[in-house]
Parts: sequence; C-alpha cells; structure tokens
Amino acid sequence: MIFRYFTVLFCVYAFAKASPAQSQTTSKDSLKVRNLYNAALTEGNCYEWLRYLSNNIGSRLSGSSGAESAVAWTKEQLDSVGLDKVWLQPVKVPRWVRGTPEYAYIEGSAGQRTQVPITALGGSVATPLAGLKAQVVEVNDLAALETLGEERIRGKIVFYNRPMDSELINTFAAYGGCVDQRYAGAMEAAKYGALGVIVRSVTHTLDDNPHTGSMSYGDLPNNKRIPAAAISTNGANMLSTILRLNPETEFYYKMSCKNYDDVWSHNVIGEITGSEKPNEYFVVGGHLDSWDLGDGSHDDGAGVVQSMEVLRLLKATGYKPKHSIRVVLFMNEENGLRGGNKYAEVAKEKGERHVFALESDSGGFTPRGFSFDCDDTNFAMVQSWESLFKPYLIHYFEKGGSGADIGPLKDTGVVLAGLRPDSQRYFDYHHASTDTFDAVNKRELELGAATMASLVYLFDTYGVQPPTSNFKN
Repeated sequence: MIFRYFTVLFCVYAFAKASPAQSQTTSKDSLKVRNLYNAALTEGNCYEWLRYLSNNIGSRLSGSSGAESAVAWTKEQLDSVGLDKVWLQPVKVPRWVRGTPEYAYIEGSAGQRTQVPITALGGSVATPLAGLKAQVVEVNDLAALETLGEERIRGKIVFYNRPMDSELINTFAAYGGCVDQRYAGAMEAAKYGALGVIVRSVTHTLDDNPHTGSMSYGDLPNNKRIPAAAISTNGANMLSTILRLNPETEFYYKMSCKNYDDVWSHNVIGEITGSEKPNEYFVVGGHLDSWDLGDGSHDDGAGVVQSMEVLRLLKATGYKPKHSIRVVLFMNEENGLRGGNKYAEVAKEKGERHVFALESDSGGFTPRGFSFDCDDTNFAMVQSWESLFKPYLIHYFEKGGSGADIGPLKDTGVVLAGLRPDSQRYFDYHHASTDTFDAVNKRELELGAATMASLVYLFDTYGVQPPTSNFKN
C-alpha cells in the first residue's frame, strides 16, 4: 500500500512538472484533432461522395462496367481536391459474371416444393443448363467430409450449415470461424464426388437475404469443379429442419454464372507530396470494387470515401504533411487482391520506402479505434495518444490485423493500421443485397473519416519510430 501511495504521488508530481514545451505540443495536437473533426462534421464531402458512388454507379465487381465507371469518377473527384498528383495504376483482374438470377427449391418426398433464396458464390461455375437436383448431406465443417467418406457424399449436394458463433463479441472472429466452408467448401466436397454445395450465409442475422463471397477451387481441373451457392439463414434453418424429418429430401438449384478471361482495370492513386520527407510514403485506402448484389456502401464504399476525405481534410485544415501521403483506392480486394498486390509490387520495383499504411474496410459504422500490426515501440507511441482520441469516444487501440490490401506492404519498420468501427451490425449487410446507401449513417461515416485523418496527422507529425528509439509526445 505504501509503495502504491508513493507511486501515485510521483506520477502526480511528474505530471505537474511536465515541461511547457510538452504541454504546448499536447495542446497543439488536441486543437488540430478538434479541427479535423469539426471540418469532417460540418463541411465533409464523404457522405455525398458515397451517395453518388452507391446510387449513381452502384455495384462495382472487378471487371464490370460499374468498376470502370468508379475508377473514372473517383479519379475525377481526387483531381478536384487539388492534390499534387493523381494517377491510375493498371492491374489485371478476374472477370466473373453472375448471369440471370439464381433459383432454388427444396423438394419433399411427396413432390412438394418450397422455394428458398440462394446466390452464387463469386467464382463459382454454373449448374447444368436445366439445373441440378440431388439429395442433400448436411455437415457442420470441412472435417466431416472425411468422416462421411465418398460413399455417402458421391452424387449428392453437400450442405454446409455451421453458423457464426453468437457468443463471440468480436464479429470478425466469428466470421473467421466459419468462412472456410464458403471459401473451400466446393473444392473439398468435389474430391468426394459431390455434385454441388450449398453454404449457410455468413451472418448472425436471420433473414431471407443470401450473402455471397469469394470461393476457390484450388488446383481442381475445370471438369471437376462443382457449382457453389450461399443460402439465406432462414433458408438454411428450413432445409436443416426438413432434412431431420426426411433425410431423403432433394434440393434443386439453377445458376448461370460464368468465369471469363482476366481484364485490365486500375488502382486509383492520389498524393500530397511531403514537405520534409517526400520519399517516405504514407498510404490510406480502401477497396473500390464491391460485390454485385447491393451497391457496396459499407463494403467498401465507406472506406473509399473516408480515405479520399482524409487527404481533403488535411488540405482543408491547412496542414502540410512532412511525408508524402497517398490515398490508394484498390481494385479487386473481394475476389483476388490483385490491386493490393500490384501496388506493393510496383512500390518495391521503384524502391519506394513506405513507413505507414491505414485501411478502412470494416464498414461505415461508429469508429471505436484502431488495430495495429507494428512493433512495441510504435504501439507504445500510439497508446500515448489515447487522451487525444478519448473526447471522441475512441478507446480501442490493440495489436492485431490491419487490412487485406495493405498487407502486402508489410516489412520491417512499416506500421500497418486498420480502422475499427463498431462491428455488431456489419455482417448483417456484408456481401448481401442489403449493403446499400440507406444503411449508412452520415455522422458515423464522417466520424470515421476524421478519426483516420487524426491518426495520419499524428504519425506524420511524430514519425514512425525505429523499434529501439525513444519518442516524446
């Protein structure tokens, strides 16, 4: 107890004796952060940018006309902001087309048919022209395939029905806990002779909206690939119940999706050249492509316009960055990560030194903080800034992942960060037809942009620290 008393007394004394220069620095930072939030909330552009991107352009699946319209329009908007450089970076991307709307029903033993909502998974092959009908075998994980064996799977449709874990508060952890059945389910089931797969939509919510997403056949030859679709959660529960009553139940579905040859697209890049360290680069970005069911407002239209807004806010508040700060709107995160890989590849070829990257790809909900992929020294510096964010209810600063598109930039000395909004409703909309502009709240979106701009300002001001260095704030 005595030790604790003197420890507290020492801390109070040390705070009281803080140097005037340090107090002035903290006050300056607090004022700058306040100005960034004020500008975002009273004269922000990101909400109107998102309105146009979502409602006028719409879905932006890589290789589509919508994606190319988005490339041209976002470049035009970045040109209007008055950045030092704006350019397009070519990247070849996959082109997958959904085709006519999917159709499916459950057929009982008496021939009674109950229609259920499904959607093709991105990259899936089509069903036969007349559709596919077969008995169903239900499993909860990939390991169950080996237990069942080829004898019980061949000639049937495999139904993956593992739900997201509702007990996990971290919804991204819950998503990660069951998305393998969507991504690899068809590839694994095909090895046991399955005719097709149906996967429970990866969402906590119970509704009639199927959620699409990427899937892979690995190195399976084309003639071994089987059609893969997601079924809505209500549909999955119905199918599971009917199967318990009648294991001989059949499922029918028809899809006309098709994979085409790769096509050319672009990353969209804008830059404010640094005043002191122009050859050290910061990146802030999101992915421009989206799935084709909704208009991709949360995934990832929000991240796109927030990243654009970061550079606009820095200019609007009169801040001249020391480092070169780039906004990068990546193409093809959803079904290939070609844009993120291409950006990192070109940066390496040019010998560009990237020191910091921030990504927004978790929806446009209320910001809670950031996760960081960095060393202890830089994370300690971030923690010293918590008091600057606390007035805006930003409390979450944790080590963890950052973002898929900036991941390829990872190297010694690079700080990677991801904006972390409240995620409890994110997977209600993720990859579904409900991911539309009306699901985004203007103020929440603007708060996210201001939060990102504030972190960029602080890292630019104090610099990314060598792992063993000391820093002052």
